[in-house]
Amino acid sequence: MGAIAKPSHFIGYWGRTDRTKTLSRLVPDYCIRSGKLSEWAIASASLLTADTVTLNACGRFQPTDLPGDAWAAAETTQLRLGRDPFGRVPLYWMQLGETIWFSTSLQLLLPLIASPQISPIALHSYACFSYVPTPLTPIDQIASVAAGSEMIWQVTDVNDLPLPKVRAAKQSAWQEAPQLLRREDEAIAQLQVLLQQAIDRQVADLPIDEPVGVLLSGGIDSSLVTALLVKAGLKVRAYALDFGVEAYSELPYAQQVADFFQIPLIRVAATGDAILRAIGQTAKALDLPYGDGTTAPLYLLKQAAAQDVRVVFNGENGDQLFAGWTNKPLIANGVYSGEHPAGKETFAQQYLRTFQRFYGYEKQIFTPSFLSKRLDRIQAHDLSVYLQDAIGTETCPSLLAKLRRASLMLKGAQNIQPRATALGFACGLWVRSPFCDPDLTDWTFQLPGELLLQGACEKYILKKASERWLPPEIVWREKAGMGVPLKVWYYREFWGAIGDRLNPNLLRSQNCWQPHLADSMLSGKLGVAMRDRYIGNNLWLLLMWQAWRTEVLGEIPVRRSLDHVFWLPPAIGQRIWNYRRRLE
Repeated sequence: MGAIAKPSHFIGYWGRTDRTKTLSRLVPDYCIRSGKLSEWAIASASLLTADTVTLNACGRFQPTDLPGDAWAAAETTQLRLGRDPFGRVPLYWMQLGETIWFSTSLQLLLPLIASPQISPIALHSYACFSYVPTPLTPIDQIASVAAGSEMIWQVTDVNDLPLPKVRAAKQSAWQEAPQLLRREDEAIAQLQVLLQQAIDRQVADLPIDEPVGVLLSGGIDSSLVTALLVKAGLKVRAYALDFGVEAYSELPYAQQVADFFQIPLIRVAATGDAILRAIGQTAKALDLPYGDGTTAPLYLLKQAAAQDVRVVFNGENGDQLFAGWTNKPLIANGVYSGEHPAGKETFAQQYLRTFQRFYGYEKQIFTPSFLSKRLDRIQAHDLSVYLQDAIGTETCPSLLAKLRRASLMLKGAQNIQPRATALGFACGLWVRSPFCDPDLTDWTFQLPGELLLQGACEKYILKKASERWLPPEIVWREKAGMGVPLKVWYYREFWGAIGDRLNPNLLRSQNCWQPHLADSMLSGKLGVAMRDRYIGNNLWLLLMWQAWRTEVLGEIPVRRSLDHVFWLPPAIGQRIWNYRRRLE
């Protein structure tokens, strides 16, 4: 690995005019490579020796048939911008006059826009998905390249810049195999080889005497990655979160794994106060708004790891590949048409509800003015267009394969993977995800449902394969995804911050969210399900959107008002809610 530099983004332009002076002002410390007439230029922190620039989350060249996780290739007559299917590194572009600007960082492009405009369609999408789906970004003037695609601009004889052509970066990605692998013993043997090969590729460049980090929850995915790293002879340091709330603690499971492999476990405090202090830093590090409650805890975890290591491993994508716990709500919430009878909703509409965000609550969460001014755009905004490629039946006829493919393309490539990279890069870490392995991923689409889900046991085949490296008490224990005690914190450490960050006067000035939305959610006005079941991530979704506007857009908050309960002690605020309910 040698003296590898810390992660850094690239930025460039392509068109008919020399913009190198502007590029130099944006990134004065970067190296710039340009065309003969400076009609295009690419800037990177490292010296560029070719007309193509790439960026990989892992920090090294990967032996695949794609240039990298994100790439830009420029020449006088053509520009190509592309991303790999796993979506580990984002890529944005915008057109200013006769120039196309592009970068792997939204914040590098923002100074080019005199007045960035919030996209109402992106805000609507964010409220329903908890992320902004490609090709949208939160800014009207900036678009994003979809994971697994390549955009191509080709110069023609006309004066105007051509419209880009979009093609798949990799043909036949993630299609269910016509012949399924049904023999369990054969599947286990093949999977064990593929897992070993995936790790071998990830560690090939790492020196044995340099420590590497692993984000360890004690679940099967991170535990298996830990086992294979130790087996490879690396010096492994594990990092686990300490929420300070016993009911949400994963420390005993992580400690069990660390003790078994005799590796150090570093406990990282992620208390309510620590998370509250990290909200702004997390929003800036993410670059885009992400409404998942794990973001700030993972930022603190990677911040701690960066004190000791340059490369950190995770178990991300294990759920997507092997039908983990994330598939259960997809099925339970009506994918089998139990909750919504056939004919009343499309499959895409049913799938949208499984995100468990604000889909269907639009009139209750947005202001009437926001809806009336943008009603035509919101009503015409069909969210299912962002699902079509993922849930199509042509590539995956069976339901479970379709759900796994959708989870890879939506929750993986548009949410989990890019934010994992963004948080790592912000801390100076390269991020390696062994489950984002092309050969392993393609192979899983040979698996029938019975080898993935057996009764209440998810990831069955992965657990059977893991018995080779892990003890049974780790392999077969029950575990869901990371649980963050947000709901507990909302009534304690976060209480006053809710009144500040979601202040009614602030929301009035922005004219998007209902001014008293936080009150409506926590008091039960939006329904019991929103108050009790969905409150954790959905209130966090609002907090992160507001933090993103402040930290990334640099908006100056207006004067706060006191027409809310959050300036009072939590107990008194809840009494007021109870009193209001009795009057109703």
